[in-house]
Amino acid sequence: MGRKALEVADIFCQYGEVFLGNFGQSISPEQRRAMRAIKICRTAELGGHIDRCTHCGHEVISYNSCRNRHCPKCQSLAKASWLEEREAELLSTSYFHVVFTIPKALNQIALQNKREVYNILFEAAAGTLLTIAADPKHFGAKIGFMAVLHTWGQNLLLHPHLHFLIPGGGLSPDEKRWIHSHRKFFLPVRVLSRLFRRLFLESLTKAFRKGRLEFFGTINHLSNPESFSNLIEKCFNTEWVVYSKPPFAGAESVLDYLGRYTHRIAISNNRLLTLEDGKVTFTWRNYRRGNKLQAMTLRAEEFIRRFLLHVLPNGFMRIRYFGFLANRHRTQKLKLCRELLSQSPGESTLKSMDWKHRYAALTGKEVDLCPLCGKGHMVTVERLLPLRFPLVRPPPQIESNDGSPTKFQMYL
Repeated sequence: MGRKALEVADIFCQYGEVFLGNFGQSISPEQRRAMRAIKICRTAELGGHIDRCTHCGHEVISYNSCRNRHCPKCQSLAKASWLEEREAELLSTSYFHVVFTIPKALNQIALQNKREVYNILFEAAAGTLLTIAADPKHFGAKIGFMAVLHTWGQNLLLHPHLHFLIPGGGLSPDEKRWIHSHRKFFLPVRVLSRLFRRLFLESLTKAFRKGRLEFFGTINHLSNPESFSNLIEKCFNTEWVVYSKPPFAGAESVLDYLGRYTHRIAISNNRLLTLEDGKVTFTWRNYRRGNKLQAMTLRAEEFIRRFLLHVLPNGFMRIRYFGFLANRHRTQKLKLCRELLSQSPGESTLKSMDWKHRYAALTGKEVDLCPLCGKGHMVTVERLLPLRFPLVRPPPQIESNDGSPTKFQMYL
């Protein structure tokens, strides 16, 4: 039997307590929950079930998943289901990929004010695209698009940026015709960059004046209005990065792209190489050296610190839709777009399936097929209770009229 592949969970299990001992006071409740969830994912602590083959009697123990969105083991089925639903929404046109990035000087503010700054990032970038696209000088159309937030670079350091997937066209102002974009580029990146810079810095300044930003540690001085204004001025005098990639050829390439950028977490388990002598080695692509694949080694505590930089606040939506793809009117607007493009409607068939049939439809594998004989099907014969819950609960404090214990204290 081959050696078990290294997982993020292994690093958390071996060095998580050491990390918490050194840095526990500086991490958020969300980061603690993510650490805990990843450590116990698919272990006896979460419970599970025993399946038995109907043909050969082979038994397999399967433990439950943590379902935390930052867990490397819990994204595959969610990603596949999401992709299938998005496939039904694709339009018969080319697609563009545009990336918005904030300057490195703002990274620490973003780290200490994730919800506020990332919301501003979404609003400023989306507002930029909608405004420039609607301008008759550039495009003169109502567009729609999807945005995905990524906060990491290949080295796991903080690098907040948004990936936009944009259909190559939009609705005319009167919504009676489809306007196709230029074949080779969507919108001029220099114009996008400068409007994005202005909108972002204006919103960040407004948040500062309303007291919605916090500053600790090395950036504590930014709580002073003068220091904050100096930083804003410095950022305004630098060029911001907006990158537009060549257009996608068709639906197949769009979905291939979506699969790489949607339900990703900071690092997947398959990038981990070794965990030895308190150090983690993993692969990364060095974009400054021609996208060269290299190995990086970090102390386990530093690896954990970098991983936790990318844990998002509770309830924060990292995938959002704008324009004619906005949730409130997506169905009717997509119907109109298809009519103008002479495209038949798409449908998702997964919603009516249970999870086993959905898994088979998405992956081509039968989840309950016996792994030993390949003939029978695995049937659940026993449920395993989570170990984090005691088998016998403490009795409730119910008293009779005279204050003496009652028989209800004997319940399980």
